[in-house]
Amino acid sequence: MDKNTVTGISLIAIILLASFYFFGPKKSAKPIIVNHVDSTQPVSAKKGSIADTAKKIAAGDTTSAKPKSNVPTGWESITTGQNKEYTLENAKLRIRIASKGGMIDYAELKNYKTAAQKPLILLDSSSHSGYQLPIGSQTISTEGLYFTPIAQTAGSITMAVKLPNGGQIEQTYFLKNDSDYQVGYKLVLDGMKDVIPNNINYFFLNWRGAILSNEHDSTISKINTTIHYRNVGETPSYLSETKDDQETFKKPTDWVSFKQQFFCQTLISTEKPFEDAELSTELTTGNTYNKKLKAELTLPYGHSQSETYNMQYYFGPLDYHLMRGMHLDLERQIPLGWSFFLIAWVNRFLVIPAFDFLSGFISNYGIIILLIAVLIKIITLPFTYKSYLSSAKMRVLKPELDELKAKFGKEPTKLQGEQMKLYRKAGVSPFGGCLPLLLQFPILISMYRFFPSSIELRQQGFLWAHDLSTYDSIYTLPFSIPAYGNHVSLFCILMTISTIIYTHINNQLSPQQSEFKWLSYIMPIFLLGVFNRYAAGLSLYYFYFNILTFVQQYIFKKAIDEKKLIAQIEENKKKPTATKKSRLQQRLEDLQKQQQARTRR
Repeated sequence: MDKNTVTGISLIAIILLASFYFFGPKKSAKPIIVNHVDSTQPVSAKKGSIADTAKKIAAGDTTSAKPKSNVPTGWESITTGQNKEYTLENAKLRIRIASKGGMIDYAELKNYKTAAQKPLILLDSSSHSGYQLPIGSQTISTEGLYFTPIAQTAGSITMAVKLPNGGQIEQTYFLKNDSDYQVGYKLVLDGMKDVIPNNINYFFLNWRGAILSNEHDSTISKINTTIHYRNVGETPSYLSETKDDQETFKKPTDWVSFKQQFFCQTLISTEKPFEDAELSTELTTGNTYNKKLKAELTLPYGHSQSETYNMQYYFGPLDYHLMRGMHLDLERQIPLGWSFFLIAWVNRFLVIPAFDFLSGFISNYGIIILLIAVLIKIITLPFTYKSYLSSAKMRVLKPELDELKAKFGKEPTKLQGEQMKLYRKAGVSPFGGCLPLLLQFPILISMYRFFPSSIELRQQGFLWAHDLSTYDSIYTLPFSIPAYGNHVSLFCILMTISTIIYTHINNQLSPQQSEFKWLSYIMPIFLLGVFNRYAAGLSLYYFYFNILTFVQQYIFKKAIDEKKLIAQIEENKKKPTATKKSRLQQRLEDLQKQQQARTRR
């Protein structure tokens, strides 16, 4: 392993370690106040006063915002009753709508199970949502109103509450089709233009959810839970995954999504965008819930006799093809390396299509990962061969390089110039081993991003691993080792051992200086701690990759005759003009001449 290769591996390790640091779990610094309004508050014409009043009440400040009564006079009858639930379901989804509030209070994915093989519930009674409506001088939350069904079929239901002034609030839910995760939703505010003050042209949707931990590793699950959103005409964005975060923006917003590791619950405005939003996340303690997420969305109100708002929910998996087919950029919730286009392209146009094709006739994902590794090796073969050939040339030139070092070792500038002359005469590029490796970086990092986020691997077993989307534990330690954990991942150990063997073989064959050798052995040990709790599919892929590299190097070694290589280099030396300088070599030589000129002054 030469210096360039060590540099490349070091860069990979730094990238992986940095990713683990920035995406690793961090303890919440302080709790976030969730603005929950269940009582009435005075309303002013200034936008934002409803939310500001709610915050004061939540914080205990009632001096300037003391409610007059729980509900307006005459509204008592619609704030009491018995809460009933109504179920809608198809082949993939089961939801329940509560009569109190008229909103969805339960969502279950029928084709998926939790890590404990229990029904996978995305939304339960710990989640709440309701509208904050300005009624006269007060604010009423629909969470406290009792709705009744006025129309119901096998796939739809309309819940309504009649207001004392003769107006009505309707909420209609309907399943798109029998094999869909989308739920159509329509809100109708009828006959309320005389109830909502003329100087207020908006109202709020308050959506709060405690996200259940459905995966094997709650720590990894927590750091993959946050809020994603898309402002109109912009690229989707999201709140921090590693710490409590909050964001307020006054921009039209298409959709807001409560996203977890492999699933999400998304509210999409299909006609009237949300005018602005206030979002917040709060890390929870324990393993039952990942985080508390909250979104306060502003909807416009036009004071018509009847105002209609068409929206839809998506309760489903983070499936790339399924979400991309909705043409809303929802697939950008899947961490495929969107921030660097090359990584995203590799995942979108190479890895995902290969997985789709192979899974069409192979059910064992351990075999699929092996075939993916073979495919990647074939694609990178020209780069790998060029890197190996460059290392072989450098190895052949080592005796002459040592002579130059002994002769000009005390004159670094002169030594560098003589080395460049030797490289040019021999037709060897000193960067030939490093540059091909750098070209493989997007693929290496793409694999690092793809496997932990691939729902295709979720609960897919292979050998002793029960789930390739999380770590494979063959033994649980009675204690926790810092930077390693309390379990032993065998695939991770195999990957580490194979990397160390690969490093040792290369060190025996390369002209690497002794001071670099320790670094090449330290890096696999560092990565052992990083990968120990990562997806077993990722460690398995890198293990396969190392084994295939052994085979590839053996073939290269047989194919490249060093005696012929020496003869070729000697021929190149006799014809120095036959070798054209690369732009990089020419640039280095120009810099060399400039440095020598400054030295002579």
